[in-house]
Amino acid sequence: MLKNKNIIVTGSNRGIGEAIVKVLAQNRANIFACARKKDENFEEKLKKLSTQYNVNIYPIYFDLLNKEEMKEAIKTIRSYKISIDGLVNNAGAIFTSIFTMTPIDKFREMFEINYFSQVEFTQYIVKLMMRQKSGSIVNISSSAAIFANEARSAYAGAKSALITTSKVLAKEVGSYGIRVNVIAPGLTQTKMMIDSTPQDALKETIDNSCLKRVANPQEIANVVLFLLSDMSSYITDQVIRVDGGLR
Repeated sequence: MLKNKNIIVTGSNRGIGEAIVKVLAQNRANIFACARKKDENFEEKLKKLSTQYNVNIYPIYFDLLNKEEMKEAIKTIRSYKISIDGLVNNAGAIFTSIFTMTPIDKFREMFEINYFSQVEFTQYIVKLMMRQKSGSIVNISSSAAIFANEARSAYAGAKSALITTSKVLAKEVGSYGIRVNVIAPGLTQTKMMIDSTPQDALKETIDNSCLKRVANPQEIANVVLFLLSDMSSYITDQVIRVDGGLR
């Protein structure tokens, strides 16, 4: 589905990001796999995927909160002189605390990681896409941004802002042949999500879903694949819930 397409994936070394890289490689995409710190085990996994599926996978290291590192990463990506067909903004962090007990600095941190850094990185990449007049951007938000889960005010607020900005961007770049969509996953079997979710809240969320279970990361990755592919060529400005039918 993605043969010869070049895709950037942030937060690609674990959880949903790791699953996205694997699914994209299986579908013959070349990948810029972005992570915060150099990791030999991560690079070994990428080499195996590259060999197994005969694709190019380039590890790119930078901290989204470090502007200089981000700029260097962009320079590295541009140095390959290839089209950028897709961007998946998957990197993020979560924080759980009731509103009155959440320090304002934690709100700022959540917005820096889950919103401002994503926006700044996208500004660099979307300019490349505008020159080639094509591209697909997939931003990973959260069901928390839609359902406003208790104790997730800082996290949900940042993820909600990402949704709104994505919808604005879709309108601004549609005439350039660029599509922008958002995926809002529900609870997914990743260390970050499960570790941050109290057991009683986890049970309640599962009980309130149609499918009565949490998601497998690959189930999120499969939707990313669809939105990056030509099979979704007339889909943009959408927020797609992948949450097992939360209500």
